[in-house]
Amino acid sequence: MEINLISDTVTKPTPKMLAAMLAAPVGDDVFKADPSVNALEAKVADMFDKEAALYFPSGTMANQTAIKLHTNPGDQLICDRYAHVYNYEGGGVSFNSGVSCKLVTGHRGMMTAEQVVEAINPPDFYHSPLTSLVCIENTTNKGGGACWDFEDLKHIKTVCDQHGLAYHLDGARLWNALVAKNETPIQYGALFDTISVCLSKGLGCPVGSVLVGSQADMDKALRIRKVLGGGMRQAGFLAAAGIYALDNQLERLSEDHKKAKEIGAVLETLSYIKKVEPIETNIIIFEIDENELSSENFIAKLKQNNVHIIGMGQGKLRIVTHLDYTDTMHQSFLNMLKTI
Repeated sequence: MEINLISDTVTKPTPKMLAAMLAAPVGDDVFKADPSVNALEAKVADMFDKEAALYFPSGTMANQTAIKLHTNPGDQLICDRYAHVYNYEGGGVSFNSGVSCKLVTGHRGMMTAEQVVEAINPPDFYHSPLTSLVCIENTTNKGGGACWDFEDLKHIKTVCDQHGLAYHLDGARLWNALVAKNETPIQYGALFDTISVCLSKGLGCPVGSVLVGSQADMDKALRIRKVLGGGMRQAGFLAAAGIYALDNQLERLSEDHKKAKEIGAVLETLSYIKKVEPIETNIIIFEIDENELSSENFIAKLKQNNVHIIGMGQGKLRIVTHLDYTDTMHQSFLNMLKTI
């Protein structure tokens, strides 16, 4: 039995999802003539109470499109130093938009409104880049699946309004935050100018993210997506998976959160574990006591038992629970940890 806990992107479509995909009515989405894509976009826009949405092949492309929407070359965006748009999107901020990042040292990937104010460059000081955008990530990947406090997000929104800054949410794992915090998409839609949400992580779809915003912004985003090579033809087969997941696989995310916390509880009892970060959703980040067992040996021992996890550098390891991580796998893994 193989247990893959590297990421929540390793899932495969369920039989019912595959059936929904095979039955999907399709057309040419480049001509906006794919009924399944149109239905997915309308569904997600309605969930967030936004005017429009646009389907993308990846979350990175959705984020990069949003950044280009809200900035001009030479501008600067503000984000936490752990942010996905800075660390894991191939330098696309500079390559695609000619924009730099002002990095803030927050807590587990989350910064305060006061830190955002301090990071804004004076708009009349033409020697520094013009600050035009604030990017938030929820949940935070490098922060261990941490969820923002919604009041903190509201305080940052006030700062953005006061300084004329756009406000974008990289909501790759926003679904996890909504379930964990008992929040609603409409709350977030009212706060952010644009939001990207991923379908291929916790929701178990094979491909896809959706960007939501105003109709005017999504009209511009359509052109940017084309420039980035993101136009797809009969994408409805993929969009149907997203519709199915939103209808059937959203609430079950709480199961992933429960398993993650149970893994963390076992890790904390083990002598060779130095530290386990707080666990709120489906990501466990922890450190090995290198005096007892090296990280490399720990990963190798798991691999010998057909369990796969990932190192994040700086001595940190990551485990991510997901749809395909079954109860049987879970019990086997917990027992395995106690015997290494």
